[in-house]
Amino acid sequence: MTVAMQDKKGILLEAGTNEFEILEYYLHDQSFGINVHKLREIVPYSEDELTRLPDSHPSLLGTVLLRGETIPLLELSQHLGKQLDPSSVASTSGGVQKRDVVLVCEFNDTVIAFLVHGVDQIHRLSWSQVKPMDQFFENYHPRFTGTVTIAERDILIVDMEHIAYEVFGRGEHYQDSSDETEEQTEDKKHDRGDVKLFFAEDSSIIRQGIMRVLKHAGYVQAQCFSDGLKCWDGLLQAKHDSDLPLLVVSDIEMPELDGLALCRRIKEDHELRNIKVVMYSSLINENTSHKCEEVGADDYTSKPDVAKVVALVDKHCLV
Repeated sequence: MTVAMQDKKGILLEAGTNEFEILEYYLHDQSFGINVHKLREIVPYSEDELTRLPDSHPSLLGTVLLRGETIPLLELSQHLGKQLDPSSVASTSGGVQKRDVVLVCEFNDTVIAFLVHGVDQIHRLSWSQVKPMDQFFENYHPRFTGTVTIAERDILIVDMEHIAYEVFGRGEHYQDSSDETEEQTEDKKHDRGDVKLFFAEDSSIIRQGIMRVLKHAGYVQAQCFSDGLKCWDGLLQAKHDSDLPLLVVSDIEMPELDGLALCRRIKEDHELRNIKVVMYSSLINENTSHKCEEVGADDYTSKPDVAKVVALVDKHCLV
């Protein structure tokens, strides 16, 4: 059985409603979730079709060939099981047929497959239902977008991008990779220093990387927020203080309030609508780019190349 997810992406949700859908899947007897927008398809797992790789990361089972495309396959339970405290998630209820399947995912212009132990169903939710990880579980936070309660069980939404980062490494993208010379950067720093901007991103690693690059480029007035709701509250405070930012850079996937809903709120507010909004997300593709346009975003770009962010901020803030 092969389940393609492309059609679901086309019929999903109105942009900016703060709704999204997750597929609930299992690792042994524990329940997890993934944003449907990251799923390309679900295919059966066959060990006979696996090509194992010597001297690879312990979580990397090998590669699988899918319609002529070689895709790395990660064993998700093995990777999370190294540090995951089983008591931090609820056991799944009985009666669900479990069978090893492969989640073929696409994000950051990359296709990666994950081996899981079964899938259940798709749940439509609001990002307001997704709660950030408690400080008690702070060590696990980068691996999870947050937690949501469904039918009296907690489901952790796995941050697949971070898992890929841990296995393959993507750190070079969060350095200052601009093509500018040091002299050109210095010439722009004065103008950039006058620009106030907000940045909303729930991943602490990406937040730190982006802020480091923005500050190095001269955007010393950049202010970051760990989710869309905190950014919105910051905008309301800035409106009260008559000290609005020129631009907001926002991720799409965030607990409490997602980036599309945040953008819609900004563009529907009479006093905030002139603020430029740039969407920066691993979910940027043909479908989500249309959603960005629907909510009035001024621009958008895909992760993880930080140089694109600096270029877009320059485009909209430097005259």
